[in-house]
Amino acid sequence: MAASTKVIALESPTQTGEWTVVLPRKGRHRRNSRKITIAKGQQQEQQPWVPTDLEIDPERQSKLMHKMQACMKKIENSQFFLAFLDQMQIPKVLNHFHRVLGSESQLQMVIYGIGSIESHETPRLQLSLALLMKRKFSWIGDIEVFDPVLSATESQVLEDLGCSILSLNEQGRREAKKSTLFFMPHCEAELYNNLLQANWGVESLNRIALFGNSFETYEQHVSFKYYDQEVSLMNSSVAESVTHILAARRFIDEFRIETISDGYFAAFHDSSWHFFNLACENELQLN
Repeated sequence: MAASTKVIALESPTQTGEWTVVLPRKGRHRRNSRKITIAKGQQQEQQPWVPTDLEIDPERQSKLMHKMQACMKKIENSQFFLAFLDQMQIPKVLNHFHRVLGSESQLQMVIYGIGSIESHETPRLQLSLALLMKRKFSWIGDIEVFDPVLSATESQVLEDLGCSILSLNEQGRREAKKSTLFFMPHCEAELYNNLLQANWGVESLNRIALFGNSFETYEQHVSFKYYDQEVSLMNSSVAESVTHILAARRFIDEFRIETISDGYFAAFHDSSWHFFNLACENELQLN
């Protein structure tokens, strides 16, 4: 399915010296436009993390588990999921998974930026897809999850569903020392860029399968509209947030996800599988 046409708008800087990048959606989905905040000169460091609320609410836990079970059932019985599984098993996609696996028996799954699964259906749908993938394919291994917005109750439900919660905010900078599936639907551009930067080498990138925002879409919109003027992305203050994304397009095989119906648009629109296919270090030049 063709990607929706977008204009990436660069708003004026905030009082804290940050720029906000807005990716508007067409039609009735526009009100849900995502914002990416980029702090100029901010040093991103991995930091220990615990939920701000340390108490687990049993009533909320029970209700949330019921919501997750209902959401998983909804996806499992949908045409969207059947089409998703069919795409994963076509030879050219399955061959990429086998190549990423190499001599290992399973792909570890790391989920970044899932959002609040208690407050919103979209994160529940995204998490449900990841859990159903693990249930369907024996070559998908343990699941680790991190989002700084997760509450203690949400963390407990995730653990009850078989996931592990990271105690460190890695800022997306996980080095793939073994075959890894990064599940990052609708994350900020900075997180994808951080992940690529941390793995900017032939061996590491070839060990990664990535589910997330279409890198092709990023490449198609390499300029920002600032008021009535077009500003080149590579000359802007946010260029560093997509440098590795754009450079990686040279050696990525990307497969777009079909959302099938409006019921799954919000959770999976403009999402793709990305596989890195590198032969030598010379392909890693950023310019």
